[in-house]
Amino acid sequence: MKVSVIGAGNMGGALIHGWAKSGKLSQLTISDKNEALLASFKEKYSTIITTTDNVAAVKDADIVVVVVKPWLMPVVLEEIKPALDLSKQIVVSDAANFTTDKVADQLGTVGQYCYVIPNIAAEFGASMSFIAKGKDTTDDSLAQVKALYDLCGDTLVVAENLVGPGMMMASCGIAYVMRYIRAQMEGGCEMGFYPQQAKQIALQTMQGAVSLLKETGWHPEEAIDKVTTPGGVTIKGLNELDHAGFNSAVIRSLKAGLK
Repeated sequence: MKVSVIGAGNMGGALIHGWAKSGKLSQLTISDKNEALLASFKEKYSTIITTTDNVAAVKDADIVVVVVKPWLMPVVLEEIKPALDLSKQIVVSDAANFTTDKVADQLGTVGQYCYVIPNIAAEFGASMSFIAKGKDTTDDSLAQVKALYDLCGDTLVVAENLVGPGMMMASCGIAYVMRYIRAQMEGGCEMGFYPQQAKQIALQTMQGAVSLLKETGWHPEEAIDKVTTPGGVTIKGLNELDHAGFNSAVIRSLKAGLK
């Protein structure tokens, strides 16, 4: 599979790292205007092809992944349009809210288009990516895109109207999880641990919770019941979270970006 990535910033860079580390692509080409950034990728992954020319980057690709800011998408798509062969190539938008309909408006009504939102954990093969296909995209093309993003973590094929909610849960949501970890660290420091100790405790606790749910298949409340005893310290802490509106705050944070 030959893949070209346009945009090597935070999200594009995470995908590039993930795909390069996988060693599963026959060719990985990246295009960005930042030559120093390209040089850093080339130094780390010698087999990557780098260029500052977006048009040159897309010519031999099976899949073209465009990972730029949403407001730059029309400019970039217009630039690469003459070089694309829409009868053969798959074009993926990784820009928030730049759906397959918007890609079609820019490139042409008939084409193999997908809208994908991953997160920055793609660099370590731990992304949660949401994939939606355009109306003319074949199941085979969808399978190719899914296989590509499977190299960077878990994937979920959804209707296009669910990519936004998925983004709030997994892409924006990764920041919300970081906030919880930071709060747990601050609490640990207040109770007497050094910051690095508090960080170790918080991260391992989070890892333990994730592993427990994945391995057992339990609902979170089942796991909570295992550590909550009548009159114990856990229920007191849980009730404090409820008093502070923790559940409501999380739900509101997830829905905020959809307004």
